[in-house]
Amino acid sequence: MIPEELAACLGIPLTRAQTWADPLSAAMALYAIDSPKRQAAFIAQIGHESGRLIYVRELWGPTPAQERYEGRADLGNTEKGDGFKFRGRGLIQVTGRTNYQRCGDALVLPLTDHPELLEQPGNAAQSAAWFWNTHALNVAAELMDFEGITKVINGGLNGYDDRVNLWKMCCTTLGVGDGYWSESWH
Repeated sequence: MIPEELAACLGIPLTRAQTWADPLSAAMALYAIDSPKRQAAFIAQIGHESGRLIYVRELWGPTPAQERYEGRADLGNTEKGDGFKFRGRGLIQVTGRTNYQRCGDALVLPLTDHPELLEQPGNAAQSAAWFWNTHALNVAAELMDFEGITKVINGGLNGYDDRVNLWKMCCTTLGVGDGYWSESWH
């Protein structure tokens, strides 16, 4: 993906797109996010999750939801301080000790010792593509099941309107689904 396409997909400055185009292209190539439908859905989702490629670390309040990260066995947060240490990072916001371990194993990175490695552009992009691949989201993207993709990434439909708007921009830029969008679509 060239920087100009990425900038158009997310409505971001070209300078920001230039930082991310190569790491994202490499990550998408590695995990076969290689058709326009797959790329449109992937870029839209990471665009939302990262605040349009600005945030690679979850903003910490802590909010009530973030406070609940602490001690969550389903996330592998079994040690005191794990909730904060393993807060969302990367372009899809990998969260929890278990997910950091799995991602680190896949990317051959010591993420449980150095979670901040997911804040580097190459690793942030790779972690997002790894997550995408691990959850077989290329299949859903080919079916244009954007709602299903959102539920896998988000656990619900938080920010869905923004995600859809980004998806439409990506689809337009990448030539996906000409005539697909209609007034009745939601």
